Amino acid sequence: MLNSLCKLWSYNSDTPLQQNENTNFHAGIDNGIIDSIGKTPLIRINSLSDATGCEILGKAEFMNPGGSPKDRVAKEIILEGERKGLLKKGCTIVEATAGSTGISLTMLGKSRGYQVELFIPDNVSQEKVDLLETFGANVKIVPIVGMNNANHFMHCAYQKCLGDPQYYYANQFDNLANFNSHYLGTAPEIWEQTGQGRNIDGFVCAAGTGGTLAGISSYLKEHSQGRIQTYLVDPPGSGLYSLVTLGTIFDIKDRLVVEKLGPRSFYEGVGVNRKTENFTKAILDGAFKGTEQEGVDMAHYLLKHDGLFLGGSSALNCAGAVKLARKLGPGKTIVTMLCDSGHRYTSRLYSKKWLNENNFIVSDSIQNPKDLSFVK
Repeated sequence: MLNSLCKLWSYNSDTPLQQNENTNFHAGIDNGIIDSIGKTPLIRINSLSDATGCEILGKAEFMNPGGSPKDRVAKEIILEGERKGLLKKGCTIVEATAGSTGISLTMLGKSRGYQVELFIPDNVSQEKVDLLETFGANVKIVPIVGMNNANHFMHCAYQKCLGDPQYYYANQFDNLANFNSHYLGTAPEIWEQTGQGRNIDGFVCAAGTGGTLAGISSYLKEHSQGRIQTYLVDPPGSGLYSLVTLGTIFDIKDRLVVEKLGPRSFYEGVGVNRKTENFTKAILDGAFKGTEQEGVDMAHYLLKHDGLFLGGSSALNCAGAVKLARKLGPGKTIVTMLCDSGHRYTSRLYSKKWLNENNFIVSDSIQNPKDLSFVK
């Protein structure tokens, strides 16, 4: 009985829900927390599917033990470091992170006897900082400065590790263990859950390090002979939309805005202004721009109509799924990533006080499940 209850379900074109006999959601016993990562469900987002005429499916990565897809990345980075002899007993793992990777590295690092030191920009939600400190990470909060500044949080993490083998630099942005975790893990799960790729027409998500988008897009493109359409959705202040569409990180007008005002976005963990080694491996058909207001509205829309309590990047991904559904037309199946839950953003995205202070008003249109006019 337990085994049958733990089966995953996948969408099939003939029947809305069909049991997938080959994929178990952790039926049996996992060997420690590190083996409990992955095999997450693929959820039909009913409201978006009904409103668009497409099947919109979300990979429920918030069901990983650390609450995000970064568990997969942290696992691969740690195991690769051990295999190469770079991560040994007594080492401290060091990383620059907007929170989720730090949470995953701290959980898994602690489970294998390592200390963890994290450099975090000062725009990260307090919930994430509190969680990291509760887990026992040594947290260094760094004021936001430009990438060319030696005090940028990523440079601080790198400099900490220079010349000292007791520190292991996880380097999630350029360490291809990140890409591999999704190419070898997340993407094959999606492929299997959609009937060996028969029931998927498009994939879309935002990118920070680029590992998720690159790993999944590369796998889906290769295994479908290019049939599956793969897209980026990019937040304000990020240069990746321009990189995909124009071949350069910023066009001139965007660069002037960012240099003058700084990147304007509450999204955490997505959107960067450089081409990482992981993003280099992405195979994409195009990109969409996303706005902050779309993320706010989508987060509240999904909570109201689907009971999905999601973070900002997940909401942005779902807005991207709507944009891709419009582009591909009715009857298609589109997969996106549900990265983490709203529990880490209650003081911001779900706080009336914070929304008011930052001039966000949740659109009245979200009251109607058929009205997606808030996605532009």
